[in-house]
Amino acid sequence: MLRRTTAVLLAAFVVSGCAGSAKLARQSEVKLAGGENGRAWQLATRALDKDPGNTRARATAATAGNLMARQWEYRIHTLAQSDSVASAEQVLALAAFRVEAVRYAAITVTPEWALEEQALRGAAARTCYQRGVTEMGAKRPKRAWRDFTDAQRFVADYRNAAALADRAWQKALTRVAFVPFATDRGRAALGRDVAAEWRDRMAERLRPPEAHFTNVLGSAEVEQRMSVAQLGNLDRADAIEVGRRAGATRIVWGAIGGIDAHTTTHLFTDVVARRVVEKRGDGESVTRWVDVPIAVVSRVRTVTADVDYEVIATASGTTLAHRRAQRSSRARVVWTSYVPEGDLDAYALVSDAVRAADPGRAKDVEARWKETCGEGTTLREVLGERRATRGQGRYDREVLPRFIAGATFAFLQELPPVDDLAVAALANGWEPLRADLLRLDEADDVDLGMAVETRR
Repeated sequence: MLRRTTAVLLAAFVVSGCAGSAKLARQSEVKLAGGENGRAWQLATRALDKDPGNTRARATAATAGNLMARQWEYRIHTLAQSDSVASAEQVLALAAFRVEAVRYAAITVTPEWALEEQALRGAAARTCYQRGVTEMGAKRPKRAWRDFTDAQRFVADYRNAAALADRAWQKALTRVAFVPFATDRGRAALGRDVAAEWRDRMAERLRPPEAHFTNVLGSAEVEQRMSVAQLGNLDRADAIEVGRRAGATRIVWGAIGGIDAHTTTHLFTDVVARRVVEKRGDGESVTRWVDVPIAVVSRVRTVTADVDYEVIATASGTTLAHRRAQRSSRARVVWTSYVPEGDLDAYALVSDAVRAADPGRAKDVEARWKETCGEGTTLREVLGERRATRGQGRYDREVLPRFIAGATFAFLQELPPVDDLAVAALANGWEPLRADLLRLDEADDVDLGMAVETRR
């Protein structure tokens, strides 16, 4: 019986699909008759997606697709009179359409059009190649790389475009080093940590297709060129020299200052409710609420720090980008000595009975809880963290990434040190730098008003 029912449902589904395909095929024929070739193609291909055996839809698709191709060819032929490269781009788009269309219909190509396509692609490749040679002579390797790459898009293995593109890319490559930021005396680790955070983010995010020419150097390539004293702090001149020795064409260097911290403590002391379900002698379940005394303490620290950074060309010391910003970070740690029993879902700030009898008290308890533990932090979350925590809740720097990521709280007795929270504040300040490096990635040195250094 089940097998028969399944067969009937499957047959109904197939019939429904065929009916939908037939309707789409009829609609496509109407659009084709009205000269709407593109719409006719869309409807016919949708019909074939539903029912590949629909012969009427396939015939319409073939007619509409070929009419579209002829119109496309005419537009390309006209465009070629004024812009050979743009017309060749359209040739590539038409070729891609023919490939995509194969599953629905064969798009014909006359021998005459095949020759014209070949000629247009060859002309575009020649134009791009010559433009690339000119750009290389003008000390614009980034533009040249794009031109030589385009030449190969139009005609594969065009002359020696591949070799020239590789040579242009090598000349265009920008090696960026991050050096420790300058800080107040005694805070050298802060400058190193912020520079390292920014370097890691840039290494992850400055990649094709957004960035082609920027290569972020690893920390070892930079730090092994620095003395022990320089690891503590670098001024601008020393930072440039370290970058040169590391083989960098640009460095990111800055200064951190104006660090301000504000700390507050909040305490929630009250009774919370725990739901207990018991069975009576007659087997019926009885629910009652038990008052549980609890003390929860939270500490909140807000740190604000200023950062001033530059992107500097190592050959000339020219500042290519410069920004100053103020960033802040807020950390909340929550702690309780109470260890929960049983099901965590059985706990509530107030029982149902209290909420019904004294809504004012319920609001007061919830307000004081929110002030202590933060917006959106639940009693269940705090108790769950308490159950999962072993030890005395001492701060460990491994927790810092949570604050960098924006955690609402950590279950700890100790707050992170001010400098760690300064790192958390500044670690997410890399977006403006990314925008600067992306802008610079596009520009050749001569267009930035810089003399072009000799590459080995």
